[in-house]
Amino acid sequence: MRSWSRRKLALNAVSLLVVVVVGYFAVRHFAETGWPLAHANPKLAAAAGLLFLAAYALKAYGWQRLFVPHERPGSLALAAASGAACVGGVALPGRMDDAIRLAVVRRWSGSSAGVGTLCLSLFMLGLVDTVALTPFASTAAATGDIPVALRIGLGIVAFAGLGAAAVVVALPRIAGTRFSARFRATRWLATRSICVREASMATIFVALSWLVRAGGLLLLLAALGVGLSLPLALVFLCAAAASGCLPVAPAGAATQAGAGAAVLVASGVSTTQAIGVAVAAQALVILAGAAVILFAVAWRGGVRLRNRFQPVPA
Repeated sequence: MRSWSRRKLALNAVSLLVVVVVGYFAVRHFAETGWPLAHANPKLAAAAGLLFLAAYALKAYGWQRLFVPHERPGSLALAAASGAACVGGVALPGRMDDAIRLAVVRRWSGSSAGVGTLCLSLFMLGLVDTVALTPFASTAAATGDIPVALRIGLGIVAFAGLGAAAVVVALPRIAGTRFSARFRATRWLATRSICVREASMATIFVALSWLVRAGGLLLLLAALGVGLSLPLALVFLCAAAASGCLPVAPAGAATQAGAGAAVLVASGVSTTQAIGVAVAAQALVILAGAAVILFAVAWRGGVRLRNRFQPVPA
């Protein structure tokens, strides 16, 4: 336990150092050149924002598949929860986004799913996220002129995806055995575990979400003058996603931006360009999350008004 605590402390210290360094360069860079999107190609930047917005919808459909049918929340509530978690990540420490997701889904969904079921779905979503990132990490490691250290990191991400896939496949089978039926926790798990087919559908939707986000990053790189580079987009994507696995970290958005900027610099992008891309990407993702929240609130309000003024049948 002590060694694990030391590892967490070391990871948090490194992430904090990265955020501080990136923050210093970001302040200095923006003081000299201004906001990065101010000099971006507006059409490409807008297209990237729309792709980030579409990624929320695909992720919500994938998350929805991780619930058993009679407890599934609505996809709009799940998308709003992801949007709220992203917006909250601007200021709140990492891993607090899961608490935000729980609160939003519980308040908005109208589902019978309890806190335990929601926590299980978030655990499964983390596994599915890791599985879905495997082909992107493998592709980025196999293509492009990137340093050996980044290739090793991408290989670790891909290897973790294989382990996560094994857990996703084995979990319902373990919960359904006669031996596990003796325990209350495993009996509860057996009634809420999804089949491999549903897990596969969830993985497809989540993978499509990552693919769409990678497309958005590709367009953003072009919009900011870095160029259309698929390897760079995939490296940035995997680094930002992997930074979300830190047990505790400074503000989640800052950590992801710091990780993304660091791998771009390691890949040969200038420091100022890397920081500009990282900050612009996080800004667009956060704006897309805010747009999802506003749409969900407007839709929910519209439904309530319609139900309120709908004439009662005689």
